[in-house]
Amino acid sequence: MWSLIALTALALLAIAAGVAGRVWLRGAMRDGLPQTEGTVRAAGLRAGVRIERNEHGVPHIVAGDLDDLVFAQGFVTAQDRLWQMDMLRRHARGELAEVLGSSMVQHDRTQRYLQLRQNAERALPRMDAEERHYMERYAEGVNAAIAAASGHLPPEFRVLGYAPRAWTAEDSLLVGYAMAEDLSTTYPDKLNREAVAARLPADLVSDLYPVGSYRDHPPSQGMPDLTQPHEMLEIPLDESQAELRTPEHVHDLLGARAVLAQTVGRMGCETCASGSNNWAVSGTRSASGMPMVANDAHLSLTVPGAWYAVDLESGDFHATGVTLPGIPFVAIGHSAHVAWSITNGTADVQDLYVEQVQGNQFRGDDGAMHSLLRDREVVHVKRGMDVSFDVMSTHHGDAVTPLISPLYPHETRHVSLRWNVYDPQFASSPFARVDAAKSGAELVEALRNFGGPPLNIVWGDDSGHIGYQLIGKIPLRGGPHGESGLSPVPVNAGTYEWAGYIPYGEMPAVVDPRDGVLATANARITPDSYPYGVSLDWEAPYRNERIWQMLNDRTGLTPDDMTQMQNDTFSALDKTFAERIAYAVDHAKNPSKRARQAADLLRSWDGRITKDSAAANLAVAGRLALLPIVLKPLLGDDWQLYTWRERSYAMELMVEHMPARWLPAEYADWNELLTAALERGMKDGGAPQDVSKWVWGARHTLQLQHPVFGSSWWMRRVSGAASTGAQPMPGSGLTVRAFTGTHGASERFVTDLADVEHATLTLPMGESGNPVSAWFMDEWPAWYAGKPLPLPFHNADGHTHVLELEP
Repeated sequence: MWSLIALTALALLAIAAGVAGRVWLRGAMRDGLPQTEGTVRAAGLRAGVRIERNEHGVPHIVAGDLDDLVFAQGFVTAQDRLWQMDMLRRHARGELAEVLGSSMVQHDRTQRYLQLRQNAERALPRMDAEERHYMERYAEGVNAAIAAASGHLPPEFRVLGYAPRAWTAEDSLLVGYAMAEDLSTTYPDKLNREAVAARLPADLVSDLYPVGSYRDHPPSQGMPDLTQPHEMLEIPLDESQAELRTPEHVHDLLGARAVLAQTVGRMGCETCASGSNNWAVSGTRSASGMPMVANDAHLSLTVPGAWYAVDLESGDFHATGVTLPGIPFVAIGHSAHVAWSITNGTADVQDLYVEQVQGNQFRGDDGAMHSLLRDREVVHVKRGMDVSFDVMSTHHGDAVTPLISPLYPHETRHVSLRWNVYDPQFASSPFARVDAAKSGAELVEALRNFGGPPLNIVWGDDSGHIGYQLIGKIPLRGGPHGESGLSPVPVNAGTYEWAGYIPYGEMPAVVDPRDGVLATANARITPDSYPYGVSLDWEAPYRNERIWQMLNDRTGLTPDDMTQMQNDTFSALDKTFAERIAYAVDHAKNPSKRARQAADLLRSWDGRITKDSAAANLAVAGRLALLPIVLKPLLGDDWQLYTWRERSYAMELMVEHMPARWLPAEYADWNELLTAALERGMKDGGAPQDVSKWVWGARHTLQLQHPVFGSSWWMRRVSGAASTGAQPMPGSGLTVRAFTGTHGASERFVTDLADVEHATLTLPMGESGNPVSAWFMDEWPAWYAGKPLPLPFHNADGHTHVLELEP
C-alpha cells in the first residue's frame, strides 16, 4: 500500500514538474521575444534608425549613414538570432563543450587543432581598415541588443545556464571561417585517397578518381554540345609526393570522419554536399528584356536556418537579400542596379605536408631547422573535467600550419595542414562595396581581394549585362606539374610550396556570353585550356548539365520559369542506371519475381525523383548498392574511405563500359552484377514484396526542429517547440532541387532586373530562432511546396511592425 502511495505521489510530482516546467519554459520563450515596435535606446547610434518588418518579419532598416545602418543590422540580427550567432563563434573557436557538455569535447579538440581562433587574432589587425571598421560597428549593434535584452535573453541561454559574452569583430571573422571550413575542407579526402590508392592497382585507382567529365559545361564554353564527349584529365602521382603506403591508421580515418561530421556538413552522410545552383539569363532570353538571376544555396538544413534576410537602406545605398548571422551587409541578393548569386567554387585550397620534425624543430622551406610553434589549449567542459593539450605548428611563408596528425592517433608522420585561411590575406569582408556596386563590373572589382571560400559569382545588372567570376584566394603550387601542381594526397614538405595565388585578372570569368546563359552548380568551371590548377575533385556534373539543358533554346523566360527550374527533380544518372538495371534483369539467369517487377517499373520511369516514385527509389538503391559490392572484395569495410566527389560519375563510367577488371569473381557478367545490386538495394532498404509501394518519400524525409527544444521527446513535449515533423522529400543530391540527408536549398532567390521590387526569396524556416515567434517557421510551407515569397525592397506600405532605434 505504501509503495502504491509513493508511486502515486511520484507520478503526481512528475506531472506537476512537467506542467511547471512547461509553464516556465513557455514563459521564458515569450519573455525572450524581441521588441519589434515602439522605441529602443541604443548607446552608440549617431542618429535615429527606422526598422520596418514585413509579414514574415524581414527587417527593412533605414539609416542616415552606413555606420548606423550596419550598427542596426547587428542589433536586429541579434534580436532574432543571438543564440545561433553564439553557437557559430563557439563552433569555430572550439568552445561548445563549455556550454553543451562532454559530447562536444572531440568537436572542440578538432577545432583547436585547426587553430581558427589564433588565426583570427593574427588576421584582424591586418584587415582592410574600412572592412574592419564595419565589423566593429556591427559588433557594437550586437552588444546593444544584448544590453537591451538584459534579463530577457533568448530562452536557449536560460535553459543551458549561461549568458553570451560581448560580440567582437574577431567573432565575425570566425563566422566567415566556419563557412570556409564547411565549403573547403578536403584534407580528410586526401588521407582517404592515400589509403585507398595504396591498396589498389593503378588502373583501378584511375577509374575511381576521374577529374572532370564529358558532361561538364564550364561557363566560358557557352551552350554545350552533348554529342562531343571530352577526354577526362587524370593527374598522376609522382616521386615528390608522400610515399603511398597502407596506413596503419585506416580505422582512425573512419572515426575521424564521424567527428568531422560535427564541423563539416558534407561529412555527415555519404551523399551530402555543401553545393548550390546559380544561373543568369540575358535580356535576349527573358520575357522582360532584362537579365534574370536565380540562386539556391545547398547547405545543412538547420534550425535556425543558415541565412537571415534583411533589407538595408541609407541614402543611395540600398541592398536586400540574405546575410550570414554574425557578418555585416548582404551576401546574396540585389541592389537597384545589380543582382548576384553564389555557389561553392569547389577549388582545392588545402594541402597536407609531411614535415621533417626532430624534437621541437622542423625543417623549413629554406632547408634550415626552425622551432615548432606551441599553443596550449584548454577545453572547458560543462559539468566535467577540463581537457588540456598542446597544438604544435610549423610555418610556410607567412602562414602558420598546424600539425593535425594528433587527430589520427596511429599516424606516425608529422602531418601539417596548409590552408588559404591561414594566410593573413584571407581575412576580408568586402560586402559593403559589393552591396554598393552600380554595375556588374563594379561588383566584380569589389570582390577582387575576397579571401574565400572560393565561390562562383553569377550576376546581372540593369544595363543588360550578365557575368560570371570565380573569387577567392586559390593557391599556385610548385612541384613537377608547375603552376598546376595539385596533389590529391599528402606531399612532402618543401616540394609543393605555394607561390602566391592565381591572379584575379586570370581567374575564370565571362561577361555577356553569346548564348545569353551562364550557370554553375559546383561542377568543373575551368576549360581544358585553363593554365592553372583549381581542383581535381569537382562535384558531379549532373545538376549543372541539367540547368544548361533546361535553358537551351528557351526564350521569353519569366521568374516563374526560374522557380520551376529550381524545383526540377530529373536525375540523368539515375535514369541511365534505371535503363541499365532493367536490361540486366531482362538478361539475368534467374532474377527474382520482385526484381522483374522492379525492372518493369524502371524501364518506364521518366527519371524524376518525386515523393511518390517507386522507380526512383529502386534506381538509386541499386546504384548505391553497387559501390560496396565492387569495392568490398578489394578494400573490405574500408571501401567507405572512397569519398571522391565525382564518384557517381565514376560509377556511371563503370556501368557504361562494364570493365572486366571491376567484375567480382562470383558474378558471371555485368547483368548478374547489376541484378544483384538491385536485389541488395531492395533488401538493405527493407523493400516490401510489392515494390510498387516502395516510394521515394517513405525513405527520404526531412524533419527540422530546434537543436535544444527539439533535442528529446520530453523537451519537445514540455516546450511545445514547433517542428516540421518528418516530411517526405522530392529530389536527391543529383537533381536541381537537391536534397540528401540533411542538405538542401538553404534559400531560393530569383530576381528580374526589370522589376527588382518583386524579387523573391524563400527560407526553409523563418527569420526568428524562437519557437514561439510567428516568424519561426512561417516560411516552411512555401519552401516545402517550392513556392516563392516576396523579398522586401522599397515596400513602404508592406510593413506590419515598426521599431525606432534612438541614440
